[in-house]
Amino acid sequence: MGEGSVGDALIRPDAAKPTPAARLRAWLHAEVAAQTLRWRLWAPVAFGAGGGVYFALRAEPVLWPLLLGAALTFGLWVVARRRGWSRRLTWLLLMVACVSGGLAAAKVRTQAVAAPIAPALSEPTVIEAWVVDVDSPGQRGARVVIAPVWIRGLTPEQTPVRLRATVRGEPPRPGEAIRLFAILNPPPAPASPGAYDFGRNAFFQGMGGVAFALGETRGAELAPPPWRLRLEMAVNGARFALAERIVARLGERTGGIAAAMTTSHETWISQEDMDVMRDSGLAHILSVSGLHMAIVGGFVFFAVRLGVAAWPWLALRVHGKKVAALAGLTAVGVYLVVSGAPPPAERAAITASIAFLAILLDRQVVTMHGLAVAAFIVLAIQPEAIVTPGFQMSFAATAALVALVEAWPKRPREISAPWPILAVQRLGGWLTAAVAASVVAGLATGPFAMQHFNRTAMYGLLANLGTSPVADFILMPALALGAALEPLGLGGPFLAVAGWGVDLMLAIGTWTAGLPGAVRTVASAPNYVLPVAFLGVLFVCLWQGRLRWLGLPFAAAVLIWPREPTPDLWIGDGGTNAAFHRDQAAVVVRPGVREFAVDLWSRRRGLAMMDRSETGWVCDRFSCRSDIDEAGPVAIWWGRKSPSSDQMEALCRAAPVVSVRAVVTSIPSACQDRLVLDGVDFARGGAVELWRVRSGEPNRWRAVWTADVRGDRHWARQSDPDVSDSGA
Repeated sequence: MGEGSVGDALIRPDAAKPTPAARLRAWLHAEVAAQTLRWRLWAPVAFGAGGGVYFALRAEPVLWPLLLGAALTFGLWVVARRRGWSRRLTWLLLMVACVSGGLAAAKVRTQAVAAPIAPALSEPTVIEAWVVDVDSPGQRGARVVIAPVWIRGLTPEQTPVRLRATVRGEPPRPGEAIRLFAILNPPPAPASPGAYDFGRNAFFQGMGGVAFALGETRGAELAPPPWRLRLEMAVNGARFALAERIVARLGERTGGIAAAMTTSHETWISQEDMDVMRDSGLAHILSVSGLHMAIVGGFVFFAVRLGVAAWPWLALRVHGKKVAALAGLTAVGVYLVVSGAPPPAERAAITASIAFLAILLDRQVVTMHGLAVAAFIVLAIQPEAIVTPGFQMSFAATAALVALVEAWPKRPREISAPWPILAVQRLGGWLTAAVAASVVAGLATGPFAMQHFNRTAMYGLLANLGTSPVADFILMPALALGAALEPLGLGGPFLAVAGWGVDLMLAIGTWTAGLPGAVRTVASAPNYVLPVAFLGVLFVCLWQGRLRWLGLPFAAAVLIWPREPTPDLWIGDGGTNAAFHRDQAAVVVRPGVREFAVDLWSRRRGLAMMDRSETGWVCDRFSCRSDIDEAGPVAIWWGRKSPSSDQMEALCRAAPVVSVRAVVTSIPSACQDRLVLDGVDFARGGAVELWRVRSGEPNRWRAVWTADVRGDRHWARQSDPDVSDSGA
């Protein structure tokens, strides 16, 4: 090299450096290359997206085009793989195939569980049925799940497979044959347009209606039930008997919480304690889910592994870790049966089983791939899970925790440090990990709690940190041992320890729920925002590298997305109650009537619920209307018979919007410039939200009905009663 070349190199030392654009391209290439083994993790996400698209449709699709589309896209992906097409193209084809498969699976599942849905009969009816299980109590009393054998007014083809019945007094036990004189209705529709669809959830659980008993429950003489129903009632009877024994041991308050955590029976939990658990962010402990399965399965795993290691003869002849995994797998299955196998417990059992199977197959236990397999299995079996809060929160939290494990720094192991120093280090490490896990899980589930429940427990992290050691190491293991030994009469000591843990948990929950500003109400974002947040959370968890933080703004979409204007007026399903928006509050026209629906609507809109003023209103047995213009914009008539012309005229003079439960046959002149909604409108549309149009005509309103948002779906359809059989 000549002197000129050396001189040029000394003068321009940065000539060989890459440009910023080149460095950016190299960094992006490295980010993408790091995902080589992660692309397949998006397959269950795409499969779930297909199911989500199905449930978002307003009309029921035809099955065969969905099956054909799934078969063609899957076949094209197989061909692309065998012919060695580029990885980018094959991955894209896989995503399309998974979306198509999710659509088809959701439709197949819907048709597989389709069963008759009870109509809203005009008169009370007689129901003869078997008691399948004792359900959680409602606002009006105890509830049971029944299998109807005969319903007066319905043919066998119109009779639902299961009903949820509210009964008077003590609930009958599983396995009893009963006779009810009750009001029969279909499962409730959403409380407001776009709200959570309880009827859809009931449809996939085989629940075809709800009944409200008007008299005492009586015994009935029925033919022997099918063997499957007998087996189900026998298992549920044993579960309820175990719950009763736990309550007898620990008392109604403490034992009721312990029974709910064991058998899912919430019969003995008071509304006050339920509110405490919700306001403190501890309500998830009451529902048998991933936390319970992980603790019980993990406790059995470590106990069996320790037992094998402590017996040298056995330790030399069996693989202790795999024997413990089999024991943990068995414990998960037993706990699933004891809990009654609600959908959250089924999903948790599948996830826990995948972890134990990984041990048996000599695979790593805590991996994102294992979680992806579990999600795929759950969505294939229960495609409807994709639209349930439990699935969304559970898998978002689990994915976040697995991502935390992947990113957690590996600390070198000490060789000869003194034990006090080791103890302090271990305690500090455990506390750091516990705080990090609680923060990460809380952030991952936050968007779903805001959107679905409109309730944020501000001190939930503090309450969970306080109860986590108790629940993980004392309460759940003692409860598992006590429940296992209680049928033999030996569970007393362990249940006593579990009761101490429950009392401590309630004390922590009561204290945190009583702190100033413990609960904050957040209005729901538009429904299309939640999938954006879900994908944002998953991108942060699944992507490896710094590019993952691009998902944070999307994960926070529910929090930062602008809300649509609050409706001026809400009228409930049937027109029996209403609430209007005033000064960031939902003013309830009929306090104490259908409070659950009013509460759901007000929280969904971020409003505080308050009763109307006693002054300025004229209310009687069948109607309520304002006598001054400032009182409220609605007058309601909830009588089953149509109001007379004079009554109708008085309603129309009182308010710009008139809600009538019955069918209005004639409109007086005073109602010509009023918005009148009657029984025909409510029968077709359900609940309605109304916005006052500020321009144009003086009394114009924009209405959104629940039925229009819900669409024409299987779970929104009712059976037509056979009138000719009404006197059977």
